Amino acid sequence: MPTIAILYHPLIPRSQPLALAIEAWLRERQVNTWMGSTWDGQVQERLSQDTDWLVVLGGDGSILRAARYAAACGIPLFSINLGKLGFLSEVSPDEWPNKLSQILDGDYWLEPRLMLQAIWQRDGQPIGQQMALNEFVIGRGHQARVIYLKMYVDGDYVTRYAADGLIIATPTGSTAYAMAAGGPILPPQLPNYLVIPVAPHLGLNRALILPENAAVTIEVQMDHEANLTADGQDTIALQDGDRILIQKHHLQTHFARVGSSGYFYDRLMQRLGLSKE
Repeated sequence: MPTIAILYHPLIPRSQPLALAIEAWLRERQVNTWMGSTWDGQVQERLSQDTDWLVVLGGDGSILRAARYAAACGIPLFSINLGKLGFLSEVSPDEWPNKLSQILDGDYWLEPRLMLQAIWQRDGQPIGQQMALNEFVIGRGHQARVIYLKMYVDGDYVTRYAADGLIIATPTGSTAYAMAAGGPILPPQLPNYLVIPVAPHLGLNRALILPENAAVTIEVQMDHEANLTADGQDTIALQDGDRILIQKHHLQTHFARVGSSGYFYDRLMQRLGLSKE
């Protein structure tokens, strides 16, 4: 039998009790399990050693964090929504016994999701990198002042933004910050990603849709604080002249799905509170 890790959100009161119930249910079926917190920095190391599946309980933030763990370890992810929106989650808390039974019976399919990689450079030298499932955001800090961002695509200069920030989003992230900033919604199977300015001042104010193999370089120009943030969670302080290379990551997140392959559109309408009639 596979070994299944169960990750819970430490600040959602019902998350750990539900994780314990799922663990007991799996062990009754002779499945090896272990539990941990999505905030535990040691989780990824353990996932890479002895885990075949990952079950995560929480909202979209928990799933984004767990998705990076799962992608790095090459294991599929099954998600149970305990958050508000649940764009990424597969099932609600009352559905998990039936749906997890399907997983154990092999009645599921895996949905790959494109991920992005950012490598930031200072004085021509790489100083760090990060992956993201939703988006990277290059934004201003605490001061309400624009930053200037020169963008190159595949080495060719495109434009200079004066804006609060710039969102570089995957199709998964098109329903997150990118949508709030007025960007288009992309179904998850599309091999593209988006570049969207946040509150642009003059200049290009439209979203650009780029092919998956495009490489975007952003040069930061400012005399005050600016940051690079991955999936709204990990933030890196930037300096004037820093360059960020963003491109498709060679890893993908694989979500375990137990419903129709057309689930995305039904879920989109539900989460937005819209009728299909």
